[in-house]
Amino acid sequence: MTLNKLSRVLGMITLLDDPDPRVFGVVLEEISKEDISLVDRLEQIWETSLDEMVQKRIELIIRKIQLKDTKKKIQNWANQETLDLFDGFFLIARYQYPELKLKPILTQLENIKKDIWLEFRNSQTSLEKITILNHVFFKHYKFTLDNVTPDAPQNCYFNRILETRNGNPISITILYTLVARSLNLPVHYIDFQDNPLVGYFDKDLARLVHGEEIGHQVLFYINPSNKGAIIGLKEVDYIQHTAGLADREKLTEPCPDRIILKRLIEKLIFAYTQRGLSEKVSYLYEIADML
Repeated sequence: MTLNKLSRVLGMITLLDDPDPRVFGVVLEEISKEDISLVDRLEQIWETSLDEMVQKRIELIIRKIQLKDTKKKIQNWANQETLDLFDGFFLIARYQYPELKLKPILTQLENIKKDIWLEFRNSQTSLEKITILNHVFFKHYKFTLDNVTPDAPQNCYFNRILETRNGNPISITILYTLVARSLNLPVHYIDFQDNPLVGYFDKDLARLVHGEEIGHQVLFYINPSNKGAIIGLKEVDYIQHTAGLADREKLTEPCPDRIILKRLIEKLIFAYTQRGLSEKVSYLYEIADML
Protein backbone atom coordinates (compact mmCIF):
# COMPACT_ATOMS: atom_id res chain seq x y z
CA MET A 1 0.00 0.00 0.00
CA THR A 2 1.41 3.41 -0.99
CA LEU A 3 1.84 6.16 1.59
CA ASN A 4 -0.87 8.26 -0.04
CA LYS A 5 -3.29 5.35 -0.01
CA LEU A 6 -2.45 4.47 3.57
CA SER A 7 -2.93 8.10 4.60
CA ARG A 8 -6.36 8.16 2.93
CA VAL A 9 -7.42 4.91 4.63
CA LEU A 10 -6.22 6.11 8.05
CA GLY A 11 -8.13 9.33 7.49
CA MET A 12 -11.30 7.37 6.86
CA ILE A 13 -10.67 5.29 9.98
CA THR A 14 -10.81 8.48 12.06
CA LEU A 15 -14.45 8.75 10.96
CA LEU A 16 -15.41 5.49 12.66
CA ASP A 17 -16.62 7.34 15.74
CA ASP A 18 -19.11 9.34 13.69
CA PRO A 19 -22.58 8.39 15.00
CA ASP A 20 -24.19 8.87 11.57
CA PRO A 21 -24.72 5.37 10.10
CA ARG A 22 -24.56 6.83 6.58
CA VAL A 23 -21.02 8.02 7.20
CA PHE A 24 -20.05 4.62 8.51
CA GLY A 25 -21.66 2.99 5.48
CA VAL A 26 -19.35 4.93 3.18
CA VAL A 27 -16.31 4.18 5.37
CA LEU A 28 -17.18 0.48 5.50
CA GLU A 29 -17.59 0.24 1.74
CA GLU A 30 -14.31 2.01 0.98
CA ILE A 31 -12.06 0.37 3.57
CA SER A 32 -13.48 -3.09 2.81
CA LYS A 33 -12.00 -2.76 -0.68
CA GLU A 34 -8.49 -3.00 0.78
CA ASP A 35 -6.56 -6.25 0.90
CA ILE A 36 -5.75 -8.48 3.86
CA SER A 37 -2.54 -6.57 4.67
CA LEU A 38 -4.64 -3.83 6.28
CA VAL A 39 -6.01 -6.18 8.96
CA ASP A 40 -2.92 -5.96 11.20
CA ARG A 41 -3.18 -2.17 11.28
CA LEU A 42 -6.92 -2.34 12.02
CA GLU A 43 -6.29 -4.75 14.88
CA GLN A 44 -3.74 -2.37 16.36
CA ILE A 45 -6.28 0.45 16.23
CA TRP A 46 -8.90 -1.82 17.83
CA GLU A 47 -6.52 -2.59 20.72
CA THR A 48 -5.88 1.09 21.46
CA SER A 49 -9.48 2.25 21.12
CA LEU A 50 -11.64 2.75 24.20
CA ASP A 51 -14.79 3.31 22.17
CA GLU A 52 -16.96 0.18 22.03
CA MET A 53 -18.80 1.37 18.91
CA VAL A 54 -15.51 1.96 17.09
CA GLN A 55 -14.27 -1.49 18.10
CA LYS A 56 -17.42 -3.17 16.80
CA ARG A 57 -17.15 -1.27 13.52
CA ILE A 58 -13.51 -2.27 13.13
CA GLU A 59 -14.47 -5.90 13.77
CA LEU A 60 -17.07 -5.67 10.99
CA ILE A 61 -14.55 -4.16 8.56
CA ILE A 62 -11.96 -6.82 9.39
CA ARG A 63 -14.53 -9.57 8.88
CA LYS A 64 -15.51 -8.20 5.46
CA ILE A 65 -11.88 -7.95 4.35
CA GLN A 66 -11.18 -11.49 5.56
CA LEU A 67 -14.25 -12.88 3.80
CA LYS A 68 -13.20 -11.18 0.58
CA ASP A 69 -9.70 -12.60 0.93
CA THR A 70 -11.01 -16.13 1.59
CA LYS A 71 -13.34 -15.89 -1.40
CA LYS A 72 -10.41 -14.85 -3.59
CA LYS A 73 -8.31 -17.78 -2.36
CA ILE A 74 -11.17 -20.22 -3.02
CA GLN A 75 -11.57 -18.77 -6.52
CA ASN A 76 -7.86 -19.25 -7.17
CA TRP A 77 -8.11 -22.80 -5.82
CA ALA A 78 -11.10 -23.60 -8.02
CA ASN A 79 -9.36 -22.24 -11.12
CA GLN A 80 -6.45 -24.67 -10.83
CA GLU A 81 -6.31 -27.50 -13.31
CA THR A 82 -5.41 -29.99 -10.59
CA LEU A 83 -7.16 -29.37 -7.29
CA ASP A 84 -6.02 -30.39 -3.82
CA LEU A 85 -8.74 -31.62 -1.48
CA PHE A 86 -6.78 -30.60 1.61
CA ASP A 87 -6.45 -26.99 0.42
CA GLY A 88 -10.15 -26.72 -0.35
CA PHE A 89 -11.17 -28.25 3.00
CA PHE A 90 -8.88 -25.83 4.81
CA LEU A 91 -10.18 -22.78 2.91
CA ILE A 92 -13.79 -23.63 3.75
CA ALA A 93 -12.79 -23.66 7.43
CA ARG A 94 -11.06 -20.29 6.96
CA TYR A 95 -14.43 -18.88 5.91
CA GLN A 96 -15.77 -19.34 9.45
CA TYR A 97 -12.45 -19.08 11.28
CA PRO A 98 -10.43 -16.41 9.42
CA GLU A 99 -7.59 -16.53 11.97
CA LEU A 100 -7.09 -20.25 11.38
CA LYS A 101 -3.45 -21.18 10.82
CA LEU A 102 -2.27 -23.92 8.51
CA LYS A 103 0.58 -25.30 10.63
CA PRO A 104 -1.52 -26.68 13.55
CA ILE A 105 -3.80 -28.48 11.08
CA LEU A 106 -0.82 -30.02 9.28
CA THR A 107 0.74 -31.04 12.60
CA GLN A 108 -2.41 -32.84 13.74
CA LEU A 109 -2.77 -34.66 10.43
CA GLU A 110 0.89 -35.65 10.50
CA ASN A 111 0.46 -37.10 13.99
CA ILE A 112 -2.48 -39.23 12.86
CA LYS A 113 -0.56 -40.36 9.79
CA LYS A 114 2.52 -41.24 11.86
CA ASP A 115 0.53 -43.31 14.36
CA ILE A 116 -0.94 -45.34 11.50
CA TRP A 117 2.28 -45.62 9.47
CA LEU A 118 4.19 -47.05 12.44
CA GLU A 119 1.81 -50.02 12.40
CA PHE A 120 2.19 -50.70 8.68
CA ARG A 121 4.35 -53.53 7.32
CA ASN A 122 5.33 -54.19 3.71
CA SER A 123 3.91 -57.69 3.92
CA GLN A 124 0.42 -56.52 4.87
CA THR A 125 -2.49 -56.75 2.46
CA SER A 126 -4.67 -53.83 1.45
CA LEU A 127 -7.39 -55.00 3.80
CA GLU A 128 -4.96 -55.33 6.71
CA LYS A 129 -3.70 -51.79 6.19
CA ILE A 130 -7.23 -50.40 6.11
CA THR A 131 -8.00 -52.34 9.30
CA ILE A 132 -5.04 -50.62 10.99
CA LEU A 133 -6.12 -47.23 9.67
CA ASN A 134 -9.62 -47.83 11.02
CA HIS A 135 -8.30 -48.87 14.43
CA VAL A 136 -6.18 -45.73 14.84
CA PHE A 137 -8.69 -43.35 13.27
CA PHE A 138 -11.84 -44.59 15.01
CA LYS A 139 -10.61 -46.36 18.15
CA HIS A 140 -7.53 -44.37 19.14
CA TYR A 141 -8.50 -40.89 17.91
CA LYS A 142 -12.22 -41.62 18.32
CA PHE A 143 -13.47 -39.79 15.23
CA THR A 144 -17.19 -40.36 14.94
CA LEU A 145 -20.45 -38.91 13.67
CA ASP A 146 -22.18 -36.28 15.75
CA ASN A 147 -25.51 -37.97 16.36
CA VAL A 148 -26.69 -35.32 18.84
CA THR A 149 -26.51 -32.28 16.53
CA PRO A 150 -25.78 -33.87 13.13
CA ASP A 151 -26.63 -30.74 11.13
CA ALA A 152 -24.56 -28.34 13.24
CA PRO A 153 -22.32 -26.15 11.02
CA GLN A 154 -19.23 -26.89 13.11
CA ASN A 155 -19.39 -30.49 11.91
CA CYS A 156 -18.26 -29.25 8.49
CA TYR A 157 -15.15 -27.34 9.53
CA PHE A 158 -11.70 -28.96 9.34
CA ASN A 159 -10.35 -27.50 12.59
CA ARG A 160 -13.49 -28.20 14.61
CA ILE A 161 -13.57 -31.84 13.50
CA LEU A 162 -9.96 -32.26 14.61
CA GLU A 163 -10.75 -30.60 17.95
CA THR A 164 -14.03 -32.33 18.82
CA ARG A 165 -13.46 -35.58 16.85
CA ASN A 166 -17.06 -35.20 15.65
CA GLY A 167 -18.34 -34.60 12.14
CA ASN A 168 -21.05 -35.49 9.65
CA PRO A 169 -20.91 -38.23 6.98
CA ILE A 170 -19.37 -35.89 4.40
CA SER A 171 -16.72 -34.26 6.59
CA ILE A 172 -15.65 -37.49 8.31
CA THR A 173 -15.30 -39.15 4.91
CA ILE A 174 -13.21 -36.23 3.63
CA LEU A 175 -10.90 -36.42 6.65
CA TYR A 176 -10.63 -40.21 6.34
CA THR A 177 -9.77 -39.85 2.64
CA LEU A 178 -7.08 -37.25 3.37
CA VAL A 179 -5.44 -39.43 6.00
CA ALA A 180 -5.52 -42.50 3.73
CA ARG A 181 -4.09 -40.54 0.81
CA SER A 182 -1.27 -39.22 2.99
CA LEU A 183 -0.32 -42.88 3.55
CA ASN A 184 -0.26 -43.46 -0.23
CA LEU A 185 -3.28 -45.73 -0.11
CA PRO A 186 -5.15 -45.72 -3.46
CA VAL A 187 -8.47 -44.56 -2.08
CA HIS A 188 -11.07 -42.17 -3.42
CA TYR A 189 -14.17 -40.48 -2.07
CA ILE A 190 -17.32 -42.02 -3.57
CA ASP A 191 -20.22 -39.57 -3.89
CA PHE A 192 -23.17 -41.80 -3.03
CA GLN A 193 -26.48 -40.34 -1.82
CA ASP A 194 -26.33 -39.01 1.77
CA ASN A 195 -23.80 -41.59 2.88
CA PRO A 196 -20.51 -41.15 0.99
CA LEU A 197 -18.17 -44.10 0.85
CA VAL A 198 -14.47 -44.57 0.23
CA GLY A 199 -13.40 -46.87 -2.57
CA TYR A 200 -10.11 -48.76 -2.53
CA PHE A 201 -8.98 -48.72 -6.17
CA ASP A 202 -6.64 -51.42 -7.47
CA LYS A 203 -7.30 -52.51 -11.04
CA ASP A 204 -5.20 -55.70 -11.02
CA LEU A 205 -6.34 -56.95 -7.62
CA ALA A 206 -9.96 -56.10 -8.39
CA ARG A 207 -9.83 -58.30 -11.52
CA LEU A 208 -8.02 -61.04 -9.66
CA VAL A 209 -10.49 -61.11 -6.78
CA HIS A 210 -13.74 -60.27 -8.58
CA GLY A 211 -13.06 -61.62 -12.07
CA GLU A 212 -11.95 -60.20 -15.40
CA GLU A 213 -15.45 -58.97 -16.25
CA ILE A 214 -15.81 -56.73 -13.21
CA GLY A 215 -15.67 -53.56 -15.32
CA HIS A 216 -14.21 -51.24 -12.67
CA GLN A 217 -11.16 -50.86 -10.43
CA VAL A 218 -12.75 -50.92 -6.98
CA LEU A 219 -11.34 -53.70 -4.79
CA PHE A 220 -13.66 -52.95 -1.86
CA TYR A 221 -15.58 -50.13 -0.20
CA ILE A 222 -15.17 -48.52 3.20
CA ASN A 223 -17.93 -46.78 5.13
CA PRO A 224 -16.41 -44.05 7.38
CA SER A 225 -19.87 -43.29 8.73
CA ASN A 226 -19.87 -46.77 10.30
CA LYS A 227 -16.38 -46.78 11.83
CA GLY A 228 -14.73 -47.78 8.58
CA ALA A 229 -16.77 -50.92 8.03
CA ILE A 230 -15.68 -52.84 4.95
CA ILE A 231 -18.60 -53.36 2.64
CA GLY A 232 -18.75 -56.82 1.10
CA LEU A 233 -19.64 -57.72 -2.47
CA LYS A 234 -23.18 -58.78 -1.60
CA GLU A 235 -23.88 -55.42 0.04
CA VAL A 236 -22.40 -53.56 -2.92
CA ASP A 237 -24.46 -55.61 -5.35
CA TYR A 238 -27.57 -54.80 -3.33
CA ILE A 239 -26.76 -51.07 -3.35
CA GLN A 240 -26.07 -51.15 -7.09
CA HIS A 241 -29.33 -52.91 -7.91
CA THR A 242 -31.49 -50.73 -5.68
CA ALA A 243 -29.89 -47.45 -6.73
CA GLY A 244 -30.64 -45.47 -9.84
CA LEU A 245 -28.30 -45.57 -12.84
CA ALA A 246 -26.55 -42.32 -11.88
CA ASP A 247 -25.80 -43.64 -8.40
CA ARG A 248 -24.52 -46.95 -9.79
CA GLU A 249 -22.01 -45.04 -11.90
CA LYS A 250 -20.94 -42.98 -8.88
CA LEU A 251 -20.12 -46.19 -7.02
CA THR A 252 -17.30 -47.03 -9.40
CA GLU A 253 -15.90 -43.56 -10.17
CA PRO A 254 -13.74 -41.35 -7.93
CA CYS A 255 -15.57 -38.16 -7.03
CA PRO A 256 -13.71 -35.04 -8.26
CA ASP A 257 -12.35 -32.92 -5.42
CA ARG A 258 -14.36 -29.86 -6.46
CA ILE A 259 -17.60 -31.88 -6.20
CA ILE A 260 -16.58 -33.17 -2.76
CA LEU A 261 -16.17 -29.58 -1.55
CA LYS A 262 -19.45 -28.62 -3.19
CA ARG A 263 -21.21 -31.35 -1.19
CA LEU A 264 -19.67 -29.94 1.99
CA ILE A 265 -20.84 -26.43 1.12
CA GLU A 266 -24.34 -27.74 0.39
CA LYS A 267 -24.31 -29.24 3.89
CA LEU A 268 -23.32 -25.86 5.34
CA ILE A 269 -26.00 -24.07 3.33
CA PHE A 270 -28.61 -26.45 4.75
CA ALA A 271 -27.30 -25.93 8.30
CA TYR A 272 -27.32 -22.14 8.10
CA THR A 273 -30.68 -22.06 6.31
CA GLN A 274 -32.14 -24.06 9.20
CA ARG A 275 -30.82 -21.37 11.54
CA GLY A 276 -32.10 -18.45 9.47
CA LEU A 277 -28.62 -17.04 8.80
CA SER A 278 -29.33 -15.69 5.33
CA GLU A 279 -26.11 -13.67 4.98
CA LYS A 280 -23.99 -16.79 5.50
CA VAL A 281 -26.20 -18.72 3.08
CA SER A 282 -25.78 -16.08 0.36
CA TYR A 283 -22.01 -16.07 0.77
CA LEU A 284 -21.85 -19.87 0.58
CA TYR A 285 -23.95 -19.91 -2.59
CA GLU A 286 -21.37 -17.57 -4.13
CA ILE A 287 -18.61 -20.00 -3.12
CA ALA A 288 -20.57 -22.98 -4.49
CA ASP A 289 -20.95 -21.22 -7.84
CA MET A 290 -17.17 -21.02 -8.15
CA LEU A 291 -16.80 -24.80 -8.00
